[in-house]
Amino acid sequence: MKGIIGKKVGMTQVFDAKGNAVPVTVIQAGPCYVTQVRTADKDGYQAIQLGFGETKPQRLTRGQLGHLKRNSLPAVKYLREFRVQGDAGVAEGETIKADVFAQGERVDVIGVSKGRGFAGTIKRHHFHRQPKTHGQSDRERAPGSVGGTTNPGRTFKGQRMAGRMGNDRVTAQNLEVIVVDAEKNLLAVRGSVPGANGGIVVVKPTTRGRR
Repeated sequence: MKGIIGKKVGMTQVFDAKGNAVPVTVIQAGPCYVTQVRTADKDGYQAIQLGFGETKPQRLTRGQLGHLKRNSLPAVKYLREFRVQGDAGVAEGETIKADVFAQGERVDVIGVSKGRGFAGTIKRHHFHRQPKTHGQSDRERAPGSVGGTTNPGRTFKGQRMAGRMGNDRVTAQNLEVIVVDAEKNLLAVRGSVPGANGGIVVVKPTTRGRR
């Protein structure tokens, strides 16, 4: 079973064998605890539930504490499930660390993008502004016409307009693992990762190019 929960630390750069600077995002990956193994017979599907982020027991409900107490696990704040096919090769109560991935592997990193609040069409959809001349006074950043003319005479669903921007689940696909530090539980992947520093991310083997 490959997959881990982590926390985005921030961006930096490392140098490869040729001396080229490689931009990387550092992720504190694990340690994660196997809190539950779901089976097709009992749950209807196969998955591994991992827990990450130790916290104070008083910050969890009694139901959450009871769920973790079955395997004598510490109080963890975040639970995520990873679908598996066949035998996952792990048991409840085990610990998964950053060395579940190796240098050179390709991964998908899932996170929640930064929230930008209510944004206009120029910022949200990269619209062009209106001409500043020819008598306009307050239409410079207006979206323009949104109707469907006489027929059908309405605004279509999905029309790009102003609205909430960001704060969405985003997957950065096919990123290369550059550094694996099992002692410090750190992963460094090439490129950017969605979300702010300190945000929770999920790292999985990439699905890019699979059939």
